Amino acid sequence: MVALSALISSLERELARLGYQDSTMVWYRGCWRRLERYFADRGFEEFSLEIAMAWVDATCDFFAKEQAGTLKQTDVYLFRVAQMLGDFVAHGAVLRRYDRRADKLTADQAELIAKFQAGLRADGCAVSTVRTYGTLAGEYLAFVNTRGRLADCDARTVEAFVATLSGYQAKTVEQKLCAVRSFLRFAARQGQVDADVLKAVPTVKSSKQARIPSVWDAADVNKILNGIDRGNPSGKRDYAIITLVTRLGLRSIDVKHLELDDFDWPGNRLWVSQVKTGRRIQLPLLKDVGWAVIDYIRHGRPATDCRQVFLRHTAPIGPFSDQDHLYQILCKHARAARVALSDQRRHGMHSLRHTLATRLMEGGTPIEQIADILGHQSVDSTGVYLKTSLGLLRQCALNPDVTSEEAL
Repeated sequence: MVALSALISSLERELARLGYQDSTMVWYRGCWRRLERYFADRGFEEFSLEIAMAWVDATCDFFAKEQAGTLKQTDVYLFRVAQMLGDFVAHGAVLRRYDRRADKLTADQAELIAKFQAGLRADGCAVSTVRTYGTLAGEYLAFVNTRGRLADCDARTVEAFVATLSGYQAKTVEQKLCAVRSFLRFAARQGQVDADVLKAVPTVKSSKQARIPSVWDAADVNKILNGIDRGNPSGKRDYAIITLVTRLGLRSIDVKHLELDDFDWPGNRLWVSQVKTGRRIQLPLLKDVGWAVIDYIRHGRPATDCRQVFLRHTAPIGPFSDQDHLYQILCKHARAARVALSDQRRHGMHSLRHTLATRLMEGGTPIEQIADILGHQSVDSTGVYLKTSLGLLRQCALNPDVTSEEAL
């Protein structure tokens, strides 16, 4: 066990090293002082995540609000304060879920990542793979920084990093470890690490075709959209974003990258440069989508020179980063509309793409056309949506009373 005061001092030094802003540090110090008083009043000196969570609950009635779906962002921030301390005790590092700065790597490390990505491109990897693997390799290097140099990376370093992935979906863990394995293989060829360290990276099996995509009930989607308060700028933005994903099936990252010039208003068309595939596709600009975007641009979008359509409305005003997860927007409005969010299924923006694909398939839209709408490079990726509809599955079922000759 570690004394709370010593833990806070170590974490404060690490946050300063990572470049957290002074104003953010002032807020953290205030929370830490309150937490220390809570521990002291109860006679505890050593850190306990259970007691830290009790402080969070006592401060903002966290767990009752969570049950009721009425959590505020300030409540979530307090939860992060406690969770960050717990993670720092367990892993000796500030995890990426709390730290989104990309400039923590040294110039040499950034150059190594760039060379790694160049190698991936030379090997013919997809644009999205190059981008994602570069980001995840940087994440791994940032973790290694907390424990020494890359040259000192060994099995214990890898095992410690793997431990930080606890709680992630199996598919996410698989992707992160594939990226780490690919980066370490590259680093070994460059003489940066011992090749034996690759043996420490575990293999995670997660079959893409085995998963059943999450879909929404159409009535729930309409309830969420109708419940959004479009009388304020954020509401106008959120309504336009959710409408775009619901009606056109855009990926979240493509929504974040949309620029004003991508809209061909006279031609009622939208041009989307897909980050994942590197392709630029054309979609019809449906009337309800167009009017939602126009309402936001005219009456909700902050005045700025940024060309991206959708912006963050808190200072500093600017476009969303690739690390900003728009699913928080959807969850917020789902809770406000009293639409239940189950822990047994995913409920992010991507599930709205799943919903659109399923509805199109049920409506008889050819699978090749659905693949084009969703930006799938292979219809095999689109075929997985057969699993989400009982009606479609019934059409695929064989009648056991029919002989094979009759079936032919």
